[in-house]
Amino acid sequence: MNLITTIIAITITLSAVLATVSFWLPQITPDAEKLSPYECGFDPLGSARLPFSLRFFLIAILFLLFDLEIALLLPLPWGDQLATPALTLAWSAAVLALLTLGLIYEWTQGGLEWAE
Repeated sequence: MNLITTIIAITITLSAVLATVSFWLPQITPDAEKLSPYECGFDPLGSARLPFSLRFFLIAILFLLFDLEIALLLPLPWGDQLATPALTLAWSAAVLALLTLGLIYEWTQGGLEWAE
């Protein structure tokens, strides 16, 4: 077995064990203190379950998508890992086209309208 396969197997095993333990441990001794909201050592001043604006969430997700797009396309001039520069340009154009189509869809559905 080569090094990469060993590292991937260890990573998957460790992730599965930690995920199982994280779901199993809190169920051992649940009590009211563990289930109550915690606010910097003080009792919460208001409700801990405030409603969250879905529009703000959509705008934040769009920001993260386009921020990730910039991070992925920024090293494009130095990324000549593919066989031809035309293929690199085609893949980057496909990513940009997909993101642009998603933005147009979100715009036509009214997801970018902040106030109605």
